[in-house]
Amino acid sequence: MPSEQPAYFTSVPSLRLERDDAGVLVVQMHRDGGPLTFTAQDHTAFTDAFYHIAQDRANRIVILTGAGGDFLPGIDFGSFGDVSDPGTWSRVHDEGVQLMENLANIRVPMIAAIEGRAHVHSEYALMADVIVAGRGATFHDLPHFAGGIVPGDGIFTTWSYRAGAARAQAFLLAPSPITAAEAQHWGVVAEVVDDGSALARARDLAARYLQAPDVTRRNTRIHFMQPLKERIVREVGYGLALEGASAAALVQALRAAG
Repeated sequence: MPSEQPAYFTSVPSLRLERDDAGVLVVQMHRDGGPLTFTAQDHTAFTDAFYHIAQDRANRIVILTGAGGDFLPGIDFGSFGDVSDPGTWSRVHDEGVQLMENLANIRVPMIAAIEGRAHVHSEYALMADVIVAGRGATFHDLPHFAGGIVPGDGIFTTWSYRAGAARAQAFLLAPSPITAAEAQHWGVVAEVVDDGSALARARDLAARYLQAPDVTRRNTRIHFMQPLKERIVREVGYGLALEGASAAALVQALRAAG
């Protein structure tokens, strides 16, 4: 490990960042070393973290993964506060747009190593060029349509881009977990490996990618991401506005019923 690392490496408690001498940055989402239940505080912190990751040219490959045998299994809705309040949703909206654009602005090859549940914000994984998943991994969308809100935060954009619009719409309208093998059949997952070995395989791929010249490696990621990046810029802000309206309507309905 390099003796000196940037301040952003330790600025987010729910992200463990480790970069080796070759420039391979592993970004692990966690809560006290175990699986992460996503919160509003993470939403804010991830926005800044991915900005810094994208800007740091010492990062030559980025691997995104989770901890404790899961990628991202759950979410704490209450931590987001009163989402029917325009000021609250304005913050969620702006961070959500910036977070996805910051992921799109990572200008080196990105690999997602998925173990266990990718049940929340699986769109983060789909921003990678390559997804490696353990056989027991599952993909799901817990927070949106089944919970009463629009899947507008980029999850439709990424799933429709990777798997096709019809599959994405069916998946998001009647969400239930899909296996790594099914996600591979859809063209979302590149490789299915034995459980517990996704990160090791991602490191193997990173070593192979590092054999290319720096400019070639960077420009290939830029080229591959451009069509998806254009869709993110066009769609995610609008989608989050629709999601915010549905969240406000849901809160009002729950208050009326209670």
